[in-house]
Amino acid sequence: MRRVPEKPEKTPGTPSGPTAEGLDAHLVVDRGAFRLDIALTAAPGDVVALLGPNGAGKTTALRALAGLTPLTAGRLRLDGTDLHRTPPASRPVGVVFQDYLLFPHLTALDNVAFGPRCRGAGKAAARALAAEWLERMGLAEHAGTRPRHLSGGQAQRVALARALATHPRLLLLDEPLAALDARTRLEVRAQLRRHLDAFEAVAVLVTHDPLDAMVLADRLVVVEHGLVVQEGTPADIARHPRTDYIARLVGLNLYRGRAEGHTVRLDAGPAVSTTEHLSGPAFVAFPPGAVTLYRDRPTGSSARNVWQCAVAGLETHGDQIRAELAGELPLAADLTTVAAAELDLRPGAPVWAAVKAAQTHAYPA
Repeated sequence: MRRVPEKPEKTPGTPSGPTAEGLDAHLVVDRGAFRLDIALTAAPGDVVALLGPNGAGKTTALRALAGLTPLTAGRLRLDGTDLHRTPPASRPVGVVFQDYLLFPHLTALDNVAFGPRCRGAGKAAARALAAEWLERMGLAEHAGTRPRHLSGGQAQRVALARALATHPRLLLLDEPLAALDARTRLEVRAQLRRHLDAFEAVAVLVTHDPLDAMVLADRLVVVEHGLVVQEGTPADIARHPRTDYIARLVGLNLYRGRAEGHTVRLDAGPAVSTTEHLSGPAFVAFPPGAVTLYRDRPTGSSARNVWQCAVAGLETHGDQIRAELAGELPLAADLTTVAAAELDLRPGAPVWAAVKAAQTHAYPA
């Protein structure tokens, strides 16, 4: 997994009265066969990322927070005020949609001024505020530019400025970097992080990209099949994944079993030796880079975990080859192209996989 620098600590706003309460939501939405049922809480200054696979319910949750999808049940309070029945246009909520949805016939300045105008500001005041926000975003020279002449990164910043110009108490971002190419994404991610660090209300980010979530958010809420399956800091999620989806995101082989001392007997598979001493239900994880492959059963290896497998598939993974293995213990292994060639790896080839106990990590399930 790529190492992500820790986010600097923010100094949240400290307004008096109910405005210090942040977000308190229990979102229940029934849509035919699909049901969303998640709880979300956040204090002013927090950035929370909703992370999950396609169809997990992330966008439904964001639309429910914005008031665009009605709740079937539950609650939605922001700064102590019940928003359950408040019309979307009257909520102190700013939204940056995945495709930005800038008005093509308006300049960048008038796109940003649109929000304050809808909240009752006069034309001159709204345009002055919009100019201030474009200046903050480094877009002052593009005030008179229409969206079709903006780059992807510039359009994203105009959309963010439009959302922030209304001084929202809840900022919602729906896959805000998905429309950008890789080079632009890197630059805009850094810019967005700086703006979120300075934002004193609650921000909720929807994404399926783990790097976006871990760079931008203080806390991750992982949603699968409409339910929260894990939440915590990015470091905790990466260190202690609790589902196969999360393990794949952070680049780990993950198994569940029952621990007896330094051994975890897997629910489906062999036992795994670990350095941790545990008792009871447990997870055990290790990175693909911890796996060493051999064509014959290793005799001189100090690894206590050795399994007979077969190559199920091969793919390029960064500057390495990732081998998907089936057999006694299904797992992923990373190795160099030279090592893959020396082992003559190909689909169906028999191999032995070895992992040292010191390279595994066991924790309670």
